[in-house]
Amino acid sequence: MPKSEFIDPNVVRQPGMLELQPIPLNQYQKTVKDERENFTDEEFKAIYHDMVLIREFETMLNFVKTKGEYKGTPYNYPGPAHLSIGQEAAAVGMAWTLTIDDFIFGNHRSHGEVLAKGMSAIHKLDDKQLMDIMESFFDGIVLDVVKKDFQGTIKELARRFLVYGTVAEIFGRQTGFNKGLGGSMHVFFTPFGIYPNNAIVGGSGDIAVGAALYKKVNRKPGLVVANIGDGSLACGPVWEGITFSAMDQFKQLWEGDRKGGLPVIINVMNNHYGMGGQTWGETMGYGIAARIGAGVNPEQMHAERVDGFNPLAVIDAYKRKRKIIEEKKGPVLLDVLTYRYSGHSPSDSSTYRTKEEVEAWEKQDSILTFGRQMIEAGVATQDDLDDIRKDIEALINELYLKAIDENISPRIQNTELIGEMMFSNGSVDAFADDEPEVLTPLEENPRVKKIATKERFAFDADGKPFSKMKQFQLRDGIFEAIIDRFYKDASLIAYGEDNRDWGGAFAVYAGMTESLPYHRFFNAPIAEAAIVGTAIGYAMCGGRVIPEIMYCDFLGRCGDEVFNQLPKWQAMSGNVLKMPVVLRVSIGSKYGAQHSQDWTSLVTHIPGLKVCFPATPYDAKGLMNAALQGTDPVVFFESQRIYDIGEQFHQGGVPKGYYEIPIGEPDIKKEGKDITFLTIGYTLYQALEAAKELEEKYGMSAEVIDARSLVPFNYEKVIESVKKTGKIIVASDATARGSFLNDMAANISQLAFDYLDAPVCVLGSRNWITPAHELEKAFFPQPSWFIDMIHERIQPLPGYVPGRNFTDGEMIRLSKKGI
Repeated sequence: MPKSEFIDPNVVRQPGMLELQPIPLNQYQKTVKDERENFTDEEFKAIYHDMVLIREFETMLNFVKTKGEYKGTPYNYPGPAHLSIGQEAAAVGMAWTLTIDDFIFGNHRSHGEVLAKGMSAIHKLDDKQLMDIMESFFDGIVLDVVKKDFQGTIKELARRFLVYGTVAEIFGRQTGFNKGLGGSMHVFFTPFGIYPNNAIVGGSGDIAVGAALYKKVNRKPGLVVANIGDGSLACGPVWEGITFSAMDQFKQLWEGDRKGGLPVIINVMNNHYGMGGQTWGETMGYGIAARIGAGVNPEQMHAERVDGFNPLAVIDAYKRKRKIIEEKKGPVLLDVLTYRYSGHSPSDSSTYRTKEEVEAWEKQDSILTFGRQMIEAGVATQDDLDDIRKDIEALINELYLKAIDENISPRIQNTELIGEMMFSNGSVDAFADDEPEVLTPLEENPRVKKIATKERFAFDADGKPFSKMKQFQLRDGIFEAIIDRFYKDASLIAYGEDNRDWGGAFAVYAGMTESLPYHRFFNAPIAEAAIVGTAIGYAMCGGRVIPEIMYCDFLGRCGDEVFNQLPKWQAMSGNVLKMPVVLRVSIGSKYGAQHSQDWTSLVTHIPGLKVCFPATPYDAKGLMNAALQGTDPVVFFESQRIYDIGEQFHQGGVPKGYYEIPIGEPDIKKEGKDITFLTIGYTLYQALEAAKELEEKYGMSAEVIDARSLVPFNYEKVIESVKKTGKIIVASDATARGSFLNDMAANISQLAFDYLDAPVCVLGSRNWITPAHELEKAFFPQPSWFIDMIHERIQPLPGYVPGRNFTDGEMIRLSKKGI
């Protein structure tokens, strides 16, 4: 069913000129006196308070890092402290109008943004709402610390709660907002709408867009702010996130009340430096960061430069930009002009800039300027401002003392906690209570109808195989699990390159388009980082999502998202966040070095990811069901070489109804008594061919075990097999050097040492780049290689002449050559 977006050559080939609109720069020039009618005196004082609170909080951290003490009390904190001293007005202005329904994401210099957004929430919530949040969060462990011996208002108590929870987290205490598992660069507090800050520069650039996608798809109130630094504007995730946020389909193809732009503001905290690189005049070419919006969409992202040294200017901008978001005309780009007096980190001596430059900015300090304006306007006296400062200094000092006290704020006692929190191991039918929106009843879907006519077991009663077209295939098993979940969970969405209309590159999704509206199933740009990054943001906020990477080789294009983001936020959040993302990744062949690699080993190396690799239709459906029922990130590998294979092992074929296969449980596909083959993915079928030849020609009976999952993995069944056979080969299509096969072999060697009659042998692909199709048999493991390895490494086979040489000498020779 092709899209209706007709590309008319008579229109697009017409000559003309593309005209860009002016981009406003620092247009707001009002002072406190000019805004007396729009703010109360108490609101002006609150803005000043919040800026001073951030300044003193970070001054405390700076003293601890540079002098080892604060107000005479020593403390050794070896961790990071990337400070934003000087940027307070930009942070407070950004957060001032936001509600707890508005989410912010940040970078590694985000203490100020956390405190600003937290104080904004405290100003807006009533006493009951605040107490409910504080009492329920981690069963009140943060609240218990700050309420002891305190006499004051609920809002004052909430301020203590915010400051203490933040500093305790920075100092790695289990009473911190994330149980000390996040630390300085990752502290956040979701009940106030503060979502993860990110130690990776630009890391929030696509994740925040995914949060906005979640709000749009699930009709949730509020907007999302991606706080990124100007130094991140060259980063792939930022550009890809911006591109994703501005897709035309939101305004042209999505329907009903979901039609319109994403509710996201890309907020560039423009302090002119990316570490020591000066973005203006050195490492970038835009001159003015707001210029970037001009090239993104016809609305130029409503881009604007705002004076971030004036909190009122930023507040004004957010009031105006919210209207744009509410009119569904997002995304928005704000270039918020600011400056950090501190170096990139406390160890940074700022040799890349002059003392005169820093002093010039300090003379226009936002806190001093705003304070003077308040006095001139009659809003406050100098004594009032001094009292605010003294109160904040006393507060910070008191909570600093509590946070470093081992009795009040203990460090993590359970050293296994991180491991326990990497996986939430939940089971959830649906993440939304709404009725799933679909275009047709499930039974009327044309693909479902077609599958209903297929044979769910590959062989007839006489053992004769049905034709490929007649067999229920592996791709059908994946489809059946996914479409079933679409009809159960209204929050579920899926997207990737060529998912809709085409049905996915390998026809797994054929038929989905007919049943699902655009907002649930759509094409993404060719932007793998954004595909995975937005999925992370979507899941963080409470939805389930299936992003797809067309070829395993393209994992390199989303390496940060897969290796640094997807696996880590559950543990770093103290299990506040769940990550129900099932990342589909196909492993190819026939297309050479950049499209045919098996990179399962890269993914298994990263803690925090569950990894599946089914090789049969029965396993594919059962494992996908389990992945989509769970609450953890799963990388789901699929081999293009067996998408069309039928079910050969499960008697009765693939069940029509729902069933799950526990992730981590291998399966014996053929019983034997003389040697064990443990395979991953497609090599199952090569191993079975080898086992047949081995039995027919040499009288050896091979037991073949299909791993099915790589992380987690239960070795018990494998060990029992080795106890019986005494010999084992572990095999996959991954290049042998550095592969997960070696990890398996090492574990089996230790766990089954007493039962082994020969060394555990590893059979992987050659240590080459993947060749073209015509040479694949020389690269990927073949059935004969299993027998070659048995003859060379395990036991001689009478009269056998090996085709591949697996001798010690050959292994040493190839290693010397690096191949």
